[in-house]
Amino acid sequence: MPHSFDWVDAFTSQTFGGNGCVVVHDAADIPIEDCLALVRETSLSECAFLVGSDVADFGARYYLADKEILMAGHPTIATVTSLIDRGVVDLSSGHAQFTLEVGAGVLPIEVVSSDGSAVITMTQPAPKFGREIEAGIIAEMYGLTKEDIVGQPQIVSTGTAFCIAVLKDKDALRRAVLNPAVWASLNPEGTARADLMEPFLVTLGGETEAGDTFSRLLLPAPMPPEDPFTGSATGCMAAYLWHHNLIDEPRFTAQQGHWMGRPGDAQVEVLGLRDAPTGVKVGGMGKVVMWGVLEI
Repeated sequence: MPHSFDWVDAFTSQTFGGNGCVVVHDAADIPIEDCLALVRETSLSECAFLVGSDVADFGARYYLADKEILMAGHPTIATVTSLIDRGVVDLSSGHAQFTLEVGAGVLPIEVVSSDGSAVITMTQPAPKFGREIEAGIIAEMYGLTKEDIVGQPQIVSTGTAFCIAVLKDKDALRRAVLNPAVWASLNPEGTARADLMEPFLVTLGGETEAGDTFSRLLLPAPMPPEDPFTGSATGCMAAYLWHHNLIDEPRFTAQQGHWMGRPGDAQVEVLGLRDAPTGVKVGGMGKVVMWGVLEI
């Protein structure tokens, strides 16, 4: 059956910025194998599929090239951008609030529009702080030294788990090159997504004056080698920085993708006390780049 779709760039207001995502509508009947095949066909990191929901206003599922991902930031921004562009979400008052069910649960969504631009904010769940990872392991995985790493890397999840590793400066961030063999040795085939040790490399200070942090997510095959903007990891990173007293204020601007020619920005706010954050708001803009009909 034909299914309409939008190709959306998320965490940006410009075409070919941020992170791209195909959003397929009325997709409940599409087999998982075809969902995965579409991701591989597009060469994107993820695609989103609207499936309806019994517990939220909308429902969506997100897929990587080889598996479902239960929570993902840029597909959430892309999905809501697509709903807005198609008039499914009413922004005539300049404001909308609703819920979106993803694999990890129900996300509260808020949209604020002014001057024709809409900022979409998701509230990610309370962070779960997991096991700590030796700095030397991160260094080996990226061809760095232990001295390049600040503090103790740690697994954090706000729906999808990442290992947050703070690097001392942008020189170290630029030098980082993923060693797939080391990554695979720590993440053997069949490892559940929640158990992956997938580092999100972070530096304090933005790439532009508007930013407060700058990050990279380097990926092994079959994923693209680097993710332009990672909204789920940004939520984990924000919780980590706030919890470990590495930022003074819970609100800041996160940047990613500038070195790839796909600059992206997110407005971030950690909710709750440092000792026990209760959630993370991650907001950004989206841009519909193309649309059409998918024949599967």
